[in-house]
This record gives sequence, C-alpha cells and structure tokens, in this order.
Amino acid sequence: MPRAGLNPAAVVAAGADLADEVGFTELSMGLLAERVGVRTPSLYKHTASLDALRHGISVLAKRELGHTLARATAGRSGGDAVHAIADAYRRWAADHPGRYAATIRAPAAGDEEDQRASNDALQIFLDVLAGFGLRDARAVDAIRTLRSALHGFVTLESAGGFGLPQDVDRSFGYLVDTLIVGLRTDPS
Repeated sequence: MPRAGLNPAAVVAAGADLADEVGFTELSMGLLAERVGVRTPSLYKHTASLDALRHGISVLAKRELGHTLARATAGRSGGDAVHAIADAYRRWAADHPGRYAATIRAPAAGDEEDQRASNDALQIFLDVLAGFGLRDARAVDAIRTLRSALHGFVTLESAGGFGLPQDVDRSFGYLVDTLIVGLRTDPS
C-alpha cells in the first residue's frame, strides 16, 4: 500500500526539490525513495520510471518558470519588460538549478502536456517581444537569441565561470541592455 500522502504529484514535487539539491542528471529513484521515506520499488506505484519522473519534473519546472516570468513582466513593456524577464529568469535558474536543467530540452513530438507547458512559458517571451514589433520568424529569432544569451550567462554564473573582479550584476545588466538594443534594431 502506498505511503499516506504520497501520490504522483507529490513524487514529482519531491523529485524537483531533490534535483535542485543534487542536480537533474544526478537524480535517481534510490535517492528519491530515501528522501520520501519509502523503498525504491514503492516509487513505481507513483511513477513508471526515472524517465517518467524526469518528464514530470520538466513539465512542472516549465510551468513554474512560466508563472515566474508572467508575474515579473505583468504591466511592463519594452526594455523594462526585457529587464524584468531576464532578471526573473536568472533568479529562478539560480534558485532552482535542477528544475532549470529540466526546462532546457524542447518537448518530444506528440507530448501535449510538455508542449502546453513550454508554449505557456514561450508566450510570455512572445508578449514581451510584441512590444518591439517582433512577430513570426523575427520573434522566433529574437526568442532564440534572448534565451541563448540568458542561458549562457546563467550557466557560466552557476559554474563559477566569472572570476574577474567586476560586478557580475553589472555585466548582466550590460548583456540585457545590449540585447534590448538588438531588439530595437531592424537587421534588414
């Protein structure tokens, strides 16, 4: 019989918390079983496999990130909205490194649950970029540029890749300001 209070959603939530502590790729069913106080085989009553658990964490993390970005950008537009989304993205990635790692991969073809979670987060970026008149292919290019720059910065920062004495927050602000200039410039 499953432990009281343990269900698929609780297992995914506990897995997400554990992934933040040990790393998404280091997450294992054994570690999670120990965390929730059951034997490893008992977890399989709530999740089919480690891959299924990771999928659940990915969907949860994309939803959480989307909600965070939506709150940060509410009522903002233009450069202010880009700064807000960038700051929220960076802060969320630092606070939730395991979850953040789970958000990187695009949904598999036919995975409607993951696609919805991804699209909800993507829509926040699209809404911000619409304020720059960016739509369709230009918006996709801009989202890829913005996401790549933010991902690169937070990845380097989390790995201790900024060893120079200058203020990292200032450098991040410079990155975002540079992106905003690019968003305002028509490359044609």
